[in-house]
Amino acid sequence: MTSLPRSTPEEQGVSSAALLDLLERLDASHLELHSLMVVRHGHVIAEGWWSPYRAELPHQLYSVSKSFTSMAVGLVVAEGKLSVDDQVISFFPDHLPADLSDNLAAMRVRHLLTMTTGHAEEPPTLRGRTDSWLKAFFAVPVEKEPGTHFVYNTPATYVLSAIVQQLTGETVMDYLRPRLFDPLGMTEATWPASPEGITLGGFGLSLTTESLARFGQFLLDQGRYDGRQLVPADWVAAATSRQVPNDNQDNPDWKRGYGYQFWRSRHGYRADGAFCQFCLVFPEADGYVVTTAATTDMQDLLDIIWATVPDALMGEAPLPADEQAAEGLHTRLAQLDLPAPPGSGATPPQLAGRTYAIETMAGNGLSRLTFGPDGVTARLGVDGRSADVVCGQGEWRVQSTDLGWDHGEVAASGVWDGDRYVLTVRFIGTPFCYTFACRFDGDRAEVDGSVNVVIGLMQQSFQQTGRLAQ
Repeated sequence: MTSLPRSTPEEQGVSSAALLDLLERLDASHLELHSLMVVRHGHVIAEGWWSPYRAELPHQLYSVSKSFTSMAVGLVVAEGKLSVDDQVISFFPDHLPADLSDNLAAMRVRHLLTMTTGHAEEPPTLRGRTDSWLKAFFAVPVEKEPGTHFVYNTPATYVLSAIVQQLTGETVMDYLRPRLFDPLGMTEATWPASPEGITLGGFGLSLTTESLARFGQFLLDQGRYDGRQLVPADWVAAATSRQVPNDNQDNPDWKRGYGYQFWRSRHGYRADGAFCQFCLVFPEADGYVVTTAATTDMQDLLDIIWATVPDALMGEAPLPADEQAAEGLHTRLAQLDLPAPPGSGATPPQLAGRTYAIETMAGNGLSRLTFGPDGVTARLGVDGRSADVVCGQGEWRVQSTDLGWDHGEVAASGVWDGDRYVLTVRFIGTPFCYTFACRFDGDRAEVDGSVNVVIGLMQQSFQQTGRLAQ
């Protein structure tokens, strides 16, 4: 058994009306969700995807990846190859700076796990570097005594991934495949590696919503799934417990303590990724909630969930059937939608048959726009790759591309807003949605671009120019 069984909310002691209240609160908010799944007593009692996102498509999980790296570390510890008290520098003698500080020498594996490495600030992002990410990490000064100061630290998780690879001879991705991913039915899992050939560790994992939900069940059952103990129960308990304080954080759910690559919450604990990729586990209620999304207001989403779900999951016995509420919930979940921008896609006569070549930003962004007889085709560039995308007219046109962002599927729509042609492209499988507002003046084109959420070195807004192609 890999798929989770389905049930009505009432059969699992939960009111359908309470889950409808959750959806109504989400509707009334400004938050963009891509999927939602609620599980109680091992049964899925509510699930939905906001079209054009779909159940079978994996989604980037960002720092939820860290919690999977924690499981890999726990397995290596169980094999007797590693201790959380091992000195970090002992694994990488060839990657250390000539001047070895006492604080760096004092750093242990447990400090990587608990984000208490002694760095005063999170080390600079490693993504985009072509040199050794390990050397870059060890070159950052360790200003404080390890274990005394919590600072969120994605590069530290990369070092954990490197340690697992050093001790097993396999990347974390390859190591977890037979031990965790396959037993949990996560055959779609992808997880890129760095230029050094090391699984990214702190980010990059992509899974479907249901696969992430199965991870929630595995956690709730203390490392067991489908009758098998996949990870030692004591490691799962330690990883999801409060190992260190983190009162120096600002938001209520980010100052409840930190485990081994898990956050403690006002209710239970969570695996947590940027833009509201969540696996929220409530052990006292024998339930959990999974979301994928594209919003920076992560506390806002947690506040909405806390206002409805924890109390709803506390019923001990099945509830009487509520056919009206259950049908309303089922209908509402089936109709979840992120509609394409409204408007006309009809090409003005003066632009018919024209192609504009757009100057890109190092190969990224809109590079070509063609107003053809069968519609508008846009050429997009991402990280050195390019692909043509056909725009729907006031509706999403879903298509596969070779843009290299996870699973290569996009939903595109183009409409006229006054004198601007507005192209909207959702990179399904990621949180990202790009908007290109294009104005045309004779042979010239001006493009105002923006992206809904940003991370790392991405720009929230940008400008491009172009000319009529010869």
